[in-house]
Amino acid sequence: MGAIVSIQGLRYAYNQDRDVLHGIDLTVGEGEMVGLLGPNGSGKTTLLRCTSGVLTGADGDIFLLDKAVSRYTHKELARLVAFVPQYQEVGYVFSCYDVVLMGRYAHLRGLRGESEADRRAARRAMEQTDTWVFRDRPVDSLSGGERQRVMIARAIAQDARLLLLDEPTAHLDIRHQTEILDLIRSLHRSSALTVIGVYHDINLAGRYADRLVLMRDGAVTAEGAARDVLTPVYLKEVYGIGVSVFDSPVDGSLCVFPEADDATD
Repeated sequence: MGAIVSIQGLRYAYNQDRDVLHGIDLTVGEGEMVGLLGPNGSGKTTLLRCTSGVLTGADGDIFLLDKAVSRYTHKELARLVAFVPQYQEVGYVFSCYDVVLMGRYAHLRGLRGESEADRRAARRAMEQTDTWVFRDRPVDSLSGGERQRVMIARAIAQDARLLLLDEPTAHLDIRHQTEILDLIRSLHRSSALTVIGVYHDINLAGRYADRLVLMRDGAVTAEGAARDVLTPVYLKEVYGIGVSVFDSPVDGSLCVFPEADDATD
C-alpha cells in the first residue's frame, strides 16, 4: 500500500514564536497504526493538529494521499480524516447520540438530513464504545472518561480512512483503556484503517502500535518497531530518567518501568 500521510520538513511556531516543530519528516502507509511518544512539550499534539488540517500556516509539506492538506475542502477532509482531540468543548447542550451523529456530516448530501444508514452507523459506533447507554444524556453531564468515549464513537461513525487520536485513553479507567484500544486495533486490522495516536502511556503504545515515533523538543529522536525505539538509551535521552525494559510474561509485549532510586533517607 502507498502512503496516506507524507510530511516533509514540517516546521510550526505558535504566534511566530520559537518553532514547536523543527523540520519533521514522517511517512505513514495506509493501514499502519503509529504511536507518537515523548514528554510534554515535545510537539506530539502540534504534529497531529497540523496533519489534521486544524492548524494552518506551517512551513514544509503535508500530503494526504498525495494531495496537499491545504487543498482539501472541510468536507473532503472530514471524509478522509477523523480527529479526536484530548479534550473537546461541544459548545451547546446536545445529547450524546446527537454528538455521535454529527460524525456523519461528511456523508450528508445537499440539504437532506441524516438517513437511516447514518443513524445505524451512529448507533453501531456507540455500542462498540459502550456509550449507547448515554444516548439521551446531555454530553456535558458526562465524566471526562465517558465524554472521551463518546468522542471516539463520533470518530468511528465518521467512517474516515485516517484516525488521529490525541491521548485516546486519557481519563479512562483500565477496563475502558483496554476496550477502546482493542476496538481501535480491531478496526485497524479489519478495515485497513490508518491510525496515528499520541500516547502518554509508553507500555500501551508499545503493546498496540505497529510503529513508534519518539519525539523530543519538536524533533524525531527515533522511530521504528517497539523493540528498536523503547530502549534504555533512547528513553533516557528523551525522558531524562533511567528505565528497565523487559518482556511481559503474559503476552511478550515490552514493559518499561522507571529504575528504582538508589538514594537512601
